[in-house]
Amino acid sequence: MPLGLGRRKKASPLVENEEAEPIRAGLNVPGVEGLDGGVLGLGEAAASEGLPPPPNNMRPRLIFHTQLAHGSPTGRIEGFSNVRELYAKIGEAFGIPPSEVMFCTLNTHKVDMDKLLGGQIGLEDFIFAHIKGQKKEIEVFKGEDALGLTITDNGAGYAFIKRIREGSIIHQIQVINVGDMIKSINGHRLIGCRHYEVAKMLKELPKGRMFTIKLVEPLKAFDMISQRSGGSRSASGVQLGTGRGTLRLRSKGPATVEELPSAFEEKAIEKVDDLLESYMGIRDSELAATMVELGKDKKNPDEFAEALDETLGDFAFPDEFVFDVWGAIGDAKVGRV
Repeated sequence: MPLGLGRRKKASPLVENEEAEPIRAGLNVPGVEGLDGGVLGLGEAAASEGLPPPPNNMRPRLIFHTQLAHGSPTGRIEGFSNVRELYAKIGEAFGIPPSEVMFCTLNTHKVDMDKLLGGQIGLEDFIFAHIKGQKKEIEVFKGEDALGLTITDNGAGYAFIKRIREGSIIHQIQVINVGDMIKSINGHRLIGCRHYEVAKMLKELPKGRMFTIKLVEPLKAFDMISQRSGGSRSASGVQLGTGRGTLRLRSKGPATVEELPSAFEEKAIEKVDDLLESYMGIRDSELAATMVELGKDKKNPDEFAEALDETLGDFAFPDEFVFDVWGAIGDAKVGRV
């Protein structure tokens, strides 16, 4: 069923079924969950432009417990409205430059991509910050069209590997791991690039040739893993991850406390995230959540397409993708999986 709306933006080439996905920040979209143990949503603060952050007296006074994932005392952070500010607060707490923080996981010190801080933080979640470790430079022969990577980004300028498909080219290279930050490809510096840009570059590498990739892996401390294996609990004994509210952080305007996503929204977000990976090689639950939020009250796909262009026009989503997303939202509304 074709879209009737004459959309002004031209669709960019798709990054087919390959590599990219962000942790949300930089899309002018919210994402931290909230107050009574809810989720703190980190919006697109990764974007370099926009309104200045709200004054301190307008920011939620929420305190989170945090540790460095490789081992550290427990710190307390508060007063952040987006991902970049979160990393700055972590840097202040532990006396490290914010640029050392690669990504954060919730309630686990392990490099668990299912626990990534991706725009939503339960108010009682424990934040583990993974910082830069060993640097690696690897030569890879691209013998197939797809390398088998899914890329995400931290919302503050670092793209890293979220998934490696079993049996793929990259899966056979033992020194490349999930969680590795992609610093450069063939000498092209990628610091500051979004996940979809890195995925597109990987997809466009010529088949049948070698390429050089520079990576940085998260700092590990094996001697500390056992003593921290039960450490998903703050010193005060607060139970983690049980809150129900949602704090949405926005780059334009103050954060707001909202309800957690409904069952319909959760199903729709999951399906839209699958479509993002299928069409663009990225996974980004916060981007998917924004698309669902834009589409849930629209009456037809043309209204939805117009809303996407107004809010997420930089992605230049093609009409066929928009229609599939519209269908996924509609299926979730009526309970079809």
